[in-house]
Amino acid sequence: MITGLALIFRLLIGRCSLVFGASIVQDRDLSEYSPSQSSTSKQLSCSHRLCDMGPNCKNPKQSCPYSINYYTESTSSSGLLVEDIIHLASGGDDTLNTSVKAPVIIGCGMKQSGGYLDGVAPDGLLGLGLQEISVPSFLAQAGLIQNSFSMCFNEDDSGRIFFGDQGPATQQSAPFLKLNGNYTTYIVGVEVCCVGTSCLKQSSFSALVDSGTSFTFLPDDVFEMIAEEFDTQVNASRSSFEGYSWKYCYKTSSQDLPKIPSLRLIFPQNNSFMVQNPVFMIYGIQGVIGFCLAIQPADGDIGTIGRKYAHSCLWKMPLVIKSSACSLGVLYLNGTLCREFHDGISGGL
Repeated sequence: MITGLALIFRLLIGRCSLVFGASIVQDRDLSEYSPSQSSTSKQLSCSHRLCDMGPNCKNPKQSCPYSINYYTESTSSSGLLVEDIIHLASGGDDTLNTSVKAPVIIGCGMKQSGGYLDGVAPDGLLGLGLQEISVPSFLAQAGLIQNSFSMCFNEDDSGRIFFGDQGPATQQSAPFLKLNGNYTTYIVGVEVCCVGTSCLKQSSFSALVDSGTSFTFLPDDVFEMIAEEFDTQVNASRSSFEGYSWKYCYKTSSQDLPKIPSLRLIFPQNNSFMVQNPVFMIYGIQGVIGFCLAIQPADGDIGTIGRKYAHSCLWKMPLVIKSSACSLGVLYLNGTLCREFHDGISGGL
């Protein structure tokens, strides 16, 4: 989940960009980070405790390799790990302007495939996962923050991240689930899905919360139940729009927009997340010409909750990740408050 972040537990970098990601060479300055030009960079050896591929090395003193397969098909990054110092500063009131330094592990990619070659994440991915090698874990180990952080995204995909934020006690929350016996990524369990006032039986599923994915994908059987109930409640004619892959789309106009049922995901202990308008609006020359249910079917048993539910955006709300408590929290705020939620943290190497 997490940030634009994809839900990976390592920092990936093509040519070692400033924000630690699989950087694709483009025709603009991305302030790429180069270990050879940093006086504080150190190669991570195969004998280092955080080198997962260490047992495969011929020599324990050689540089530690990494290889990551992302959730998107055929998308991967591989290269070498280095350690360097990250400098973080508050972006808020100048009178409170302070900076801190902390070590982080950076993956310098030598080989990318799939979406990374198509320009995805050109300035990198920030590793915010649950494992010890992630940025929040390193900051917590250094005693700089609690092992948690919050994020908030707006409709234009801009947003804020606040390391160490615990969130208020009143927020809705959901525990993370283990994958193959371990807490390796941000998976939550949805017990019931409700469309409008109708809660659907046998609609439980597990989902990866991933800010690197724009929209939401649900297991096929759950998707069909939700879509059919949505279709029953919407007073509009089914249609299709060229260039849009949504399965359930409807004709409408700005003057004749029907009432759109909400979608509610209920987590354990009756905590829930409400999507008021789970649709993607279609615009023509004269304005709104239709809308589509902004959910797609997914293969397999695990879905993906992306950062956008079209007009209703999951990431409009500050989302708090508490690694120490293995839980996710969502605080309901409007878009304006979201933009003002935190001044954010800026960083550099």
